[in-house]
Amino acid sequence: MHTMLVTGGAGFIGGAFVRMVVAEGRCKVVNLDKLTYAGNLASLCDLTGNPQHVFVQGDIADRALLDALLKEHRPQSVVNFAAESHVDRSIDGPRAFLQTNVVGTFELLDAARIYWQSLPIADQHAFRLLHISTDEVFGSLGSAGQFSETSPYAPNSPYAASKAAGDHWVRAYFHTYGLPTLITHCSNNYGPYQFPEKLLPLMILNAVAGKKLPVYGDGQQVRDWLHVEDHCRALRLVLEKGRPGTVYNIGGFGERTNLEVVRMMCRMVDELRPQLPHIPTENLIAFVADRPGHDRRYSINSTKIQNELGWHPLIDFEAGLRQTIEWYLNHSDWVSQIVESRYRLERLGLGGQQV
Repeated sequence: MHTMLVTGGAGFIGGAFVRMVVAEGRCKVVNLDKLTYAGNLASLCDLTGNPQHVFVQGDIADRALLDALLKEHRPQSVVNFAAESHVDRSIDGPRAFLQTNVVGTFELLDAARIYWQSLPIADQHAFRLLHISTDEVFGSLGSAGQFSETSPYAPNSPYAASKAAGDHWVRAYFHTYGLPTLITHCSNNYGPYQFPEKLLPLMILNAVAGKKLPVYGDGQQVRDWLHVEDHCRALRLVLEKGRPGTVYNIGGFGERTNLEVVRMMCRMVDELRPQLPHIPTENLIAFVADRPGHDRRYSINSTKIQNELGWHPLIDFEAGLRQTIEWYLNHSDWVSQIVESRYRLERLGLGGQQV
């Protein structure tokens, strides 16, 4: 059976990927996660006792731990989701983003390089290291155009800068050492189990609770929305069929302004919870000061992964949004555990914290 080392597999996207891979029944997954504020074993409760899932709590910057895991489990592939990933948090505390997204990525690459070089030639050819990145490394677009795999890097937030640096290390390890790496850039993910500091879960929970729905600036920032299940299917294809050294963009063909998304969410919440005393929830929308360095528009060109690997998104944004809202409405225990202990739905990213 194929063994896969997944880092950050208790997070939102990583957890969805781990659940999908284990459900396929073809892989054993060694899941390394630090369990910081956004990592949540409750998202993996269905895998409890499953022999195909081995969870290890630890940091990808811990080189001794990485060496030990590679030696013990002998994986044929490594998938790196481990990252500090929220732009607002990177504004308040950039040091953690440097440590995990740059130093951690380096330690993982270097440990993988030495392990890979020790393998027989046939196993070296079969080995893959997939690094999950973001479209935010490319900066901000104007009203037209799309990011391609060859777009120049122009990160505007500490988060984007840290991910860009990690990407460059991955590229360097392929070109310098021949380590068979792959990089993907995705657009905005959404779906079940997303930590509620992100736009969609935050707005859903606030709308139900009758709290203000804070929309940054004028709300006309454009994002391309990609359901996490579509993203994970794409990653599986890249891992199995992608050419080493290649970069693939993964987009959802779901471009919307932030304000448009929030208003659509409000209409769906009103429909699904007509008994709420404060509907229409759209009246809760409040425009607030924009965050520093807020990119105006992202748009992903996914032609390459469609043409080379045959991937395309299956989940329409409106249907996916409704499914996501229903999930949060029906999983109040999961939400409550986070809101009570880790994140109280407060605004982040004002830049006032010491680093």
